[in-house]
Amino acid sequence: MPVVTTELEFGSVFQLLVATLLSAQCTDKRINQVTPRLFHDFPTASKMAKAEPEEIFEYIKSVSYPNAKARHLVEMSRMLVQDFDGEVPSDPVLLTKLPGVGRKTANVIQAVAFGKNTMAVDTHVYRVSHRMGLVPKTATTPLKVEQELMKNIPANDIPQAHHWLLLHGRYVCTSRKPKCDVCAFAEICPKVLENSKL
Repeated sequence: MPVVTTELEFGSVFQLLVATLLSAQCTDKRINQVTPRLFHDFPTASKMAKAEPEEIFEYIKSVSYPNAKARHLVEMSRMLVQDFDGEVPSDPVLLTKLPGVGRKTANVIQAVAFGKNTMAVDTHVYRVSHRMGLVPKTATTPLKVEQELMKNIPANDIPQAHHWLLLHGRYVCTSRKPKCDVCAFAEICPKVLENSKL
């Protein structure tokens, strides 16, 4: 597979952070429909920090959990301005201190924006990793899946491996009806479909 990266559209590390935060439990396609207008009016943390959540809500009301996400975006922007001169930190500990930023989002930012060897585990990565037998059944949380994958995938492949697994899960090894008939791994995949987080 060629070099891959996120399907989210962005023009800066801050915009990647915003788009990734918005993408939680929502499709990248929907986020890419919402962000052009949002990024046009609020391209930087300093601009978004001056907004109120109600104002941001109007831009993102079609995404999942818009009230909470609007609040997180404003609070996150204000913290970036106040504590980091408007720049997104690359340190995972500092990233996860930002409102609305969890481990998965922090890992995406580290891998995509800063080229670090981190493995973000979303529902696609979790599902594919279990179905294909890449992790043991005892890896019952995203963190355990992350640790197993990090342990067994060569370090240089980690940032891309996240996207390989994610895109495979998004387009081939889909949640309800996996397309095993067109899967390149069909002959070697154990197809562990039971308990593979849907």
